[in-house]
Amino acid sequence: MKKMYNVAVVGATGAVGTKMIEMLAETSLPINQVKLLASKRSAGKEVTFKGQTLVIEELIPDSFTDVDIALFSAGGTISKQFAPEAVKRGAVVVDNTSHFRMNADVPLVVPEVNPEALKRHKGIIANPNCSTIQMMVALEPIRQAYGLDRVIVSTYQAVSGAGINAMDELKSQATAYINGTPADQLTATILPCGGDKKHYPIAFNALPQIDVFADADYTYEEWKMINETKKIMEDDSIKVVATCVRIPVLSGHSESIYIEVKEEGSDVAKIKELIAKAPGAVLQDDPSQQLYPQALTSIDRKETFVGRIRQDIDIDKGYHMWVVSDNLLKGAAWNSVQIAETLHEMDLVRV
Repeated sequence: MKKMYNVAVVGATGAVGTKMIEMLAETSLPINQVKLLASKRSAGKEVTFKGQTLVIEELIPDSFTDVDIALFSAGGTISKQFAPEAVKRGAVVVDNTSHFRMNADVPLVVPEVNPEALKRHKGIIANPNCSTIQMMVALEPIRQAYGLDRVIVSTYQAVSGAGINAMDELKSQATAYINGTPADQLTATILPCGGDKKHYPIAFNALPQIDVFADADYTYEEWKMINETKKIMEDDSIKVVATCVRIPVLSGHSESIYIEVKEEGSDVAKIKELIAKAPGAVLQDDPSQQLYPQALTSIDRKETFVGRIRQDIDIDKGYHMWVVSDNLLKGAAWNSVQIAETLHEMDLVRV
């Protein structure tokens, strides 16, 4: 086991990359040096890290010389091109994009759920979709106890999931609308999906599209949640369906989740107890005091918050819950750093 690691952050100026730097400042991972990598236009910018001034470097293949762990969050095209270059030079890659997630040779990992999958890594580990991560933290203790037969999830996803520019566009649209600009005249260039034909305002709106549409009129975001759940839980028999919606919240993804368990003996009290004891989860569930998870109070928190747990009125083994997490932290940056910590703890950083 190496005692100190050289860590690179790819996409250091983005919304997630910025949070990765913050999480590395707090991590238990023994770090020797941090290298910040980004596009040529960002090279030369300075970032403060633990009292030191770090200069962002242009990303090239040789950037990974002497790097032990590389955290990627610069888009799938960049990961496709540069992750193999990092591995070739001896680094272990934790990739926050969707590019490698469904690759059979790449572990898809939520450390509280399936850390053993890391033992199978061949140099690249995939960070799951932000919405999938928080759902896995909430559902895994229930699956362990009672099994899972069906999952139906509706997401209420924050604009930060689409990046800094989308957050800025929300702010400008909201200001314009409040100042009298009609809704049909608001400038929209990013959402619901930068690569699709049409764009709509997100301010004071809800857009039932995240990513482009794919098979059976489900979006890629919805297919990600479906397929990633089955891969992480290593169970293709779980019936999963998702509807993913973007709402005008800056940060903090929320989810309404309905599940049906397999085994007998479950009830609301037992499920609450499971959540309360689960690693990475926080139970916030007291209707008498109006206590339940909220996007605003999840910001800058690493945990996943679970509440509004109720038994279905008609289905004995059916339960509803409300799950919230900071999508930039647990949904991205923190989960990536947790993976790096777990690799270290399990002596799986192969350098």
